[in-house]
Amino acid sequence: MTQLTNGTWIVVADSEKALLMRNVTDHQDPNFEIIAREDGDETGSGSDRPGRRSDSGPSQSSAMEETDWHALARDRFAKDLSDLLYGFANKGRFDRLVIVASPQVLGALRGDLHKVVADRVVAEIPKTLTNHPVRELEKLIKADLDAA
Repeated sequence: MTQLTNGTWIVVADSEKALLMRNVTDHQDPNFEIIAREDGDETGSGSDRPGRRSDSGPSQSSAMEETDWHALARDRFAKDLSDLLYGFANKGRFDRLVIVASPQVLGALRGDLHKVVADRVVAEIPKTLTNHPVRELEKLIKADLDAA
């Protein structure tokens, strides 16, 4: 079972925002202190219909695949968050990290984490909890770690 020891960092993220916190107590009664809030840039929704490209025949064209703006934004946000965590890790700001994110964001983030950060990850929770208040996050994350 992973413990929320004193000093463990917790990242709660979705594809648009992240909350970085540090546990300032112990696992029995976690108390998260907010370190930083990160908000991703809003990405345009693209056009209403896919683009077209010319085919080899006269007056012929084919539809092109529509850009998945949400996937691009998620991947870019995961990259930015992984870079931020790398900077904190290089400064020795944390030794243990718990990541809480939706499965899609967790997958994107996992692929972008530098080895220095990945080596400090002690638990991953594949859930979207970004809209919960900090006091509720303390309870939910502790319960998830206890159940693991």
